[in-house]
Parts: sequence; C-alpha cells; structure tokens
Amino acid sequence: MNENNGQHPPAVGLPSAGLSSAELFAHFLTDDGLARLESLLDSGRYEIRAPEHAALLCVAWLRRAGAGDAAAALVEELRPFASEVRFAPYPAERPVPAPDAVHRLTVGEAAAALARRGPRPAVEAQREALTVWRPFEDALLGHWLRVETDPASVTREEGAALLVRYRELAAAHTRCTGHLNPKSNAAVLRLGLEETVAGRDLSPGLAGRVRHAVASMVAKRGRPGSARHTRLRREQARQAALPAHHELAALALHRLAPLDVSRGTTDAEALTGPVTAEEAKHTGLPAGTAVPASIRATVAATSSAPLETLLERGTVPSAEVLAELAARLIPGHTARGYADESLRRLMAALFGAPSHRYPLWWSREHHARINGSPWVRAVAPWGDDPVEQARWTLRMLAEVCVRAFPGSGPSNLLVRVLAELVRQAELPVRLAAEPFADAYSGMATPELLSAAQAAAELLHGTVYERYHGIDYAAVRELVVAGDRHGFSRLCAARAGQPGLSPATDPAVMEQARVLTASPLATLVRDVGISPRAGWDDLARGAFSAAARRGATDRGVATAWRQLVFHLSLCAADEQARVLAWIDDRAARLPARAAERVAGPLARLRLAVP
Repeated sequence: MNENNGQHPPAVGLPSAGLSSAELFAHFLTDDGLARLESLLDSGRYEIRAPEHAALLCVAWLRRAGAGDAAAALVEELRPFASEVRFAPYPAERPVPAPDAVHRLTVGEAAAALARRGPRPAVEAQREALTVWRPFEDALLGHWLRVETDPASVTREEGAALLVRYRELAAAHTRCTGHLNPKSNAAVLRLGLEETVAGRDLSPGLAGRVRHAVASMVAKRGRPGSARHTRLRREQARQAALPAHHELAALALHRLAPLDVSRGTTDAEALTGPVTAEEAKHTGLPAGTAVPASIRATVAATSSAPLETLLERGTVPSAEVLAELAARLIPGHTARGYADESLRRLMAALFGAPSHRYPLWWSREHHARINGSPWVRAVAPWGDDPVEQARWTLRMLAEVCVRAFPGSGPSNLLVRVLAELVRQAELPVRLAAEPFADAYSGMATPELLSAAQAAAELLHGTVYERYHGIDYAAVRELVVAGDRHGFSRLCAARAGQPGLSPATDPAVMEQARVLTASPLATLVRDVGISPRAGWDDLARGAFSAAARRGATDRGVATAWRQLVFHLSLCAADEQARVLAWIDDRAARLPARAAERVAGPLARLRLAVP
C-alpha cells in the first residue's frame, strides 16, 4: 500500500487534490468533505482502484442512513492507518457501471485488439494489382492493339516510355509479384516490346505468343475503352478505393480514445457508425463508409449491460464467453442485496476492484477478506446474507448457461467459477472440473465420484440411463465404496481403452462425462437449478445444436448428451412430444446433417418408453 503514501496526483473536482493520505482522510471528515462524498455516492462518479478506497464512502453512506454511531466507530477503526492507506475514492468523469452491468472487453482491451490490426499483405497486394498493374497492362495492351491496326502511328519512343514506366512501377510497388511471371500475358507483351524498342524483329515464336496474349486479354475483358472493359475497371477501381480494414480499425481506435480504458461502454453502437463528414476531413476516409463487421464486433464486446441484454444482442456467443464474463458478473450479483442503489453500486465497485493481492478475486478467500474489512462489516446489516447471495448467484449463472446454451452446457472454466461459488455458498457438494483424474495414478478425483453419485441418484431408471447403457446401481456401489480406481477402470472399459485414464485419454474422459452428466446432475440435484424455459424446450435447443450445419463430431456428441439429459427430466407426455418434434425436424435436415444424427436418433427412440 506504499503507493498511497505522500502526494496524490491532481484530481478533477476534488478540492483536496495533492494532499497526503492523512490530510485526505481529515478533509473528508469535514462537513465539506462529507458532502462531497455524499455527492459522489449519488452521482457514481468515482473510481475504486483497491477495496480500501471505498472506506470513506461507506462512512458517508452510514452517516446519511442515520447510523451515526456506526460511522463514527468505523472512522476510529480506520484512523490509525490513515497516514499509510488511502481510504478515499478517486474521482471519475463517468459513473461507475450499474451493479448488474457486465462487458466482455474493457475499452483498453478492445483498443489493444484494434491496434494489432495492421495491413493484410494479401489485401494490399490485391489493391496494388487493381490500382497500379491493371492500368499498366491496359496501356501495354492498347499499344499492341495499335501495332496490329495502325502500325505507322506507333513510335519507338512510345514503346520506350512504356518500358521506363514499368521499371519505375516495379521499383516503387513490390507487394504484387504477378507481373514477374514470365508466362503471364503482360510479361509476354512486355518482352515483345523490349525487342521492338531495341530495333529487333520478333521471332516467329515470340510474335505468335504476343498475338495470343493480345487475343486472350481482349477476349477476357474486352478492348480498353469498350463498354465492357470500362464497367470492369470502374468496379475494380471502386473496390480498390474502399478503405482497408486496418484504416477503419484506426478510426474505431480514435473513437475509443477518450473513454476510460478500465471500463466497458454504454453505447457501443454509437462508436461503430459510418464515417462522418468531420472524420472524413481528418482521416481521408470516404464519408459514409461502413465499419466492417469484424471491427464492429470488437467494439460491441465493450458494451456494458445486464447479462440478459448481452445474450439478446448475441454478444455472448458461447458458454466459454459466458465463463469469461462470470468473473465480472459476480461482484454485481454479490452486491444486489444491499439496501439502496448507491450502496449496491458502491459494493459492486468494491468487490470488483482489482488487486495484485487477490489474483483470484472471485474466490472464497478473496470474498472472506473483503467481507472481513471494517467498512464492509459496518454496512453488512444493510445487506443480504453473503452465503444466501452466493447461492442465488450460483443458481442464476448455472440456469443462464443451461438455458442459453442447451447444446453445450457449462464450459470447464465456468465449472471452476461455479465450484468457487459452491464454496462461498457453503453447500456440501462438489463440482467436477477437468482434469477428472490424477495424472500419475489415474485415480478419479473425489469431485468426479461426487458427480457420479448425483447422476446415479437423479438419473437411475431414466431415458439417460437406458440410452447410454449405464448400470447406475453398479456406479453407486463404486461411489459408496469410494473406489476411485474402480471408477476410472469403468470409464476406460466403456471407452474400449483398458488401462487408460480419464486424466489423459479423450475417449475415457468422454465416458466420465457420460457417467456423471457432469456438471448438470449436481447442479439439478444439489444446487436446485430449474430453467424457466422448461426441460422440453432445452431438449429441442440441444437437438438444433446437434443438427446445426458445420458441427464437429465432438460438438454433436456433446449436444446429444445434453439432449438426452434434458429429455430425461421431462414428464412422459413431454418426452413423446419432444421426440415427435425431433422426428419432424430430422426429416427436413440436409443429407449430411441427417446422416450425423440418424444413429443417435434411432437409439433415442429405443430408450424412450
């Protein structure tokens, strides 16, 4: 915390700028200082760079809430450290994000991605071909057409000028190398021109090649100046004049420059509109030029909004991306139970504050340290039980993932985040994340055995057990006996890979996933998730994912495993309706997709009573 000693950089809007930590602490306990803190609470225009920067804001909130004694006690607890630690926030031009707002990328991360977009060699070579070499080829062709139709009008000086122009272009424009190909039509015409400029007659062979090159070029594009040729060159010139993607990336980077690099944006769409007239003056880009989709996607990833909004916009395309968002989601959801909007916003900023001391800041250890700090303890009576809040967040994240991605389910990274939330929620369960076994002994992890127990109790006698040919009574015996080696051997035997481990072999790992329905069985049985869309709707979504064109074999297997799980939790009449719906959709699939799902669908019909 030594960074907080001594003088602080000037801060806009803070009359106390330049004060030491102790002076800053004393200032904010004056009437003017407390009024300033209350104003910051209302506006949200502050920055919490470390958890302790929220302490004096908590003092101001307590005082305003009528808890003067608690505020005074907190001040006295902080006072001995005031000369060493900054307990005040930093001012900011923009309010801190709403507690439920989340973004995939910060402005700084998006800017770094845009800055890496340099010129693409292939695109720039194509641009050079269209703007430099095609016009030269037209001039070369026009010269030889005149030689054919009116040789008396063609001078040796004109030919020599064309050769000088070629050498100058070749020296200045090196991206495109097609003109160096000796078999190209342009190279043949240039070789013939060199002979005539040198005063030598063309050999019969070269003369024939020149005639063939001229005829081929005219047949392909038309004579220079003809309507056909003019249309082609006009379209090529239009394409060549389009700004390069790296130039438009630089424009987007310029638009992001004024924004706070540590946050998302509230209006990403405004940052991805066409080039304005004012921007055209400064950049040379044509006004009205649209920003390419790839650049729009990078900027859109900074959009800060509630998770449901991001899902509707398509900003969260996969369970893997949702896992990346989970770390940013948890602070806001941790704070949602506090008394009013200003305190919720403050606590979300506090829990989300970066700190080198807490590399896994969303872990239980970090939350324990934060919850144990004096300023958080002081406002705790105005918040929900953190254990109950963790349980709510756990269910919310799991249900969102299952509902939004019914064909893939939680990624391994999200399972790890959910496992930390399970610990914070103080639930007596374990979520199994990969690796599923010890790398040296091949023995299944305790978490995998726990997941197998949840699956055995939830799925015994269901479509899932019949479809996959699982004997959950035998699985339960292994779990009760704590036989981790035996469970690994069962996974290997089902995969047809005796002696291999769920830690290393993909086929054995897949059988571990099948046997445990990991982590869905645990989430349903022990966490109590119940997606509002209904399991029948999720089964339909999983089938659509399995049938989607371009799906990989592993993707189909995962989606089908999810489908069978969802279907197993449906009532009998719902299962019949879902199966009829699947049969109807399967009949309409393209041949390749229908072939992919034909075998699994036949087995599913046998498993559904």
